[in-house]
Amino acid sequence: MEVVVTGGAGFIGSNLGHELLTLSDVDEVAALDDLSTGFRANLDGTGIRLLEGTILDPDALDAACEGADAVVHLAALPSVPRSVIDPVASHHASATGTLEVLQAARRAGDLHVVIASSSSVHGANRELPKREGMRTALVSPYAVSKQATEAYAMSFGHTYGLPTLAFRFFNVYGPLQAAGHAYAAVIPAFVDSALRGEALTIHGDGEQTRDFTYVGTVTRVLADAVTRRVTDLEPVNLAFGTRTSLNALVDELAALLGHRPAVDHVEQRAGDVRDSQADHTRLRHRFPDVEPVPLREKGCPSRSWRRWWPVVATVVGGCRRRSWTGRRGSSSRPTTPRPSRGRRWRWCGTNHCGAGWRRLPASGARCSTSGPRSRCSSGPTGNWSGPDCRRGTHARPVKRAQAHFWAR
Repeated sequence: MEVVVTGGAGFIGSNLGHELLTLSDVDEVAALDDLSTGFRANLDGTGIRLLEGTILDPDALDAACEGADAVVHLAALPSVPRSVIDPVASHHASATGTLEVLQAARRAGDLHVVIASSSSVHGANRELPKREGMRTALVSPYAVSKQATEAYAMSFGHTYGLPTLAFRFFNVYGPLQAAGHAYAAVIPAFVDSALRGEALTIHGDGEQTRDFTYVGTVTRVLADAVTRRVTDLEPVNLAFGTRTSLNALVDELAALLGHRPAVDHVEQRAGDVRDSQADHTRLRHRFPDVEPVPLREKGCPSRSWRRWWPVVATVVGGCRRRSWTGRRGSSSRPTTPRPSRGRRWRWCGTNHCGAGWRRLPASGARCSTSGPRSRCSSGPTGNWSGPDCRRGTHARPVKRAQAHFWAR
């Protein structure tokens, strides 16, 4: 099976590509991405084929879909604030782009299409939990474009018999999620600010709630939907009914850091939704075997936090460092994606900012935790992978506060 992932160099797309390549049913994954919000480095050494192009180009879509069996459409311009500033760009990326993808899927022989919508379509409707059939109350241009996205998917299913499935994503977080920019999602923004020693910015009183969903869980559901060719003429929530306020999120981060970071409350942003919590009845019916990774676990921060924030997790008592040798099909594979087949990963470091999972060469690799900073070295090359270095064997210095984002 060959799968095309639009937006495949982005946060969710690159994680999905990794997940798909662990499945015996999938032979090839192609990522179509214009790299406007994605990164080529997310796909380096993964075996995912990058096709640089935009979903607004029918020729690029036709080339990507040729010989494919399924399309997972993730390409978009994420962020409600971004859509408020530039609603036209948001509409083109989501609404028009989805229409072009569906047309290309029809031209390629009615490919199975899995599409990403958003919980933002529920908008100002205060009813909880959010059921798929409840009234939508759109409050942002992003929400409007995402409702058009899922509506196009369902209309093509009804009108043309195209096999489609639209998921409503809630607040997805995890590895490869970008931080340090104006439109960063709340979790990476909080972590980035905390590790820089800056105040965490909260828009409003912090009592707004979100249904946070780990990206590893999201990609497993998407991969299962592709391989089983799951279809539905109604949208499906992809979240598990949790509610976490931003103030509670700060408390979780404080527990990991060992101290409470400063918080700066500012004016609420236009278009933001007050509360979000999914009804997961329909998801459980179609994907009964899915097991979500919780944001927290009793007695120890959850696996998702440890894997995504390995730097912070090292200071938490009771959470052991682990080593892993990544091999395709390994039952011990963590949900964090491996950068390439056959490469080894090892936990390096003690209670330093640069501790975390490190990619090591196939031979002659060792972890050294001696000295004031931990490092990974490869025999005579001695490439740093500690608090002042990026990931990979050809490392270069970066700011200390950003180091953990490069440790996959």
